[in-house]
Amino acid sequence: MYRKHFGLSRHPFGKEIETEDLFHSTALEELEIRLGHLVELRGIGLVTGESGSGKTNGCRKMVASLHAGLYRVLYVPLSTGNAMDLYKTIAWELGLPTERNRAALYKQIRAEVTRLCQEARCRPVLIVDEGHHLRSDVLEDLRLLTNYAMDSDNRLCLLLVGHPELRRRLGLAAHEALSQRVVVRYHMGGLTREELPLYLRHLLKLAGTELPLFEPAAMEAIFQSTSGLPRKVNLLAHHCLMAAALVKAKAVSIEHVQAALPEVS
Repeated sequence: MYRKHFGLSRHPFGKEIETEDLFHSTALEELEIRLGHLVELRGIGLVTGESGSGKTNGCRKMVASLHAGLYRVLYVPLSTGNAMDLYKTIAWELGLPTERNRAALYKQIRAEVTRLCQEARCRPVLIVDEGHHLRSDVLEDLRLLTNYAMDSDNRLCLLLVGHPELRRRLGLAAHEALSQRVVVRYHMGGLTREELPLYLRHLLKLAGTELPLFEPAAMEAIFQSTSGLPRKVNLLAHHCLMAAALVKAKAVSIEHVQAALPEVS
């Protein structure tokens, strides 16, 4: 309802945003640099952050930057099952027929990764999202899956993405072998206090307006309520515009933020 009131061409705070339109926060730019380094090394990377910090969007941006003819990206969003479930998902992503035997699946995946590297001259990149759900035995299997030529050759780039719990788990002695092989680590923080107004202005501009629809006090209240986490900012800002439109206000005030807070808590 607020689109018409504020003269917007689309909802400014939805998740349907193209990678080239993502706001270039300090955290996103640093993540992009580190992921580029990881892909060059073809090693194991770890990206952590609170829910809604923008980890997956950062990965999307990295994937969009890769040449489709030089890289084969395998994305695994489901990480709650056992090693067999993981192998099946990777095999499907590779377009392989699914074996019923775990050892056969493991061998099949490794053979295809080797073929891609040596024959197709294509670098496989495996992204495992929601990695904090991974069982300990599955984490170990992932490590073994990256071991080629007696651990002297990097053929499969592996990126583990998850909540801060994942970083803590890799610090345990049980996962020391995997932790030692992590060449890139990055914890994704939220928007800074200075970035939040620029972020709101950026999304509003994409939605068709350059008017200052959020008062300074309202933006400060949004920052304090969300810790700058983009997903939380988007949700709260959406309800703030709703609250302002209901009373036909021209901009969001701190009172509108307070009215919107119960909708997101």
